[in-house]
Amino acid sequence: MHIFKISPIIRITLSCLYIALTVPLPFLADFTNAPIPSNVLWIGIFIGAIAVYAALSERVILDDEQIKVAYPQWVPRFFRKGWSLTWQEIDNLKMRTTGQGGLVYYFTTSSAEKAYLLPMRIAGFNKMVNLVAEKTGINTADVRPLAQPWMYLILFVCTMFLWLIDGWTIWTATHFTRPLA
Repeated sequence: MHIFKISPIIRITLSCLYIALTVPLPFLADFTNAPIPSNVLWIGIFIGAIAVYAALSERVILDDEQIKVAYPQWVPRFFRKGWSLTWQEIDNLKMRTTGQGGLVYYFTTSSAEKAYLLPMRIAGFNKMVNLVAEKTGINTADVRPLAQPWMYLILFVCTMFLWLIDGWTIWTATHFTRPLA
């Protein structure tokens, strides 16, 4: 059995981005006397952080029988369901373009009822694709991940700059008692 988790660089980058986008909000709410109290925003940020962590806890499990996308048991099924396909059910791996011009791949089955997205943001993507090729006989030579690691590194660097701006924003909001006119 092989278990693949979302790449650490993706998990760290998206978690840091979430923090950068949300943490200044309660401070700004206090500073501007917003109608929503900052403690309500803190509760929302905490719930959102749990949701982000849940979404980033996806794992892909390959064994002799099937490929399965699963989440830990604490993640409610209505939030993230997951799926599984036996190797015999898989007919093909179809390429589709995204709205931004990227390429994604879907497993298709003989029943053709549904297509199942090939997980592309996992650590060990090439190993997983090679195992899929071995189990299904499908040629996966042209299958590449949607986003390259350098893209997430650039996003991480931009997020760190955003953290600097957040620090200045929080400092400003906590050191002035009323909004500037």
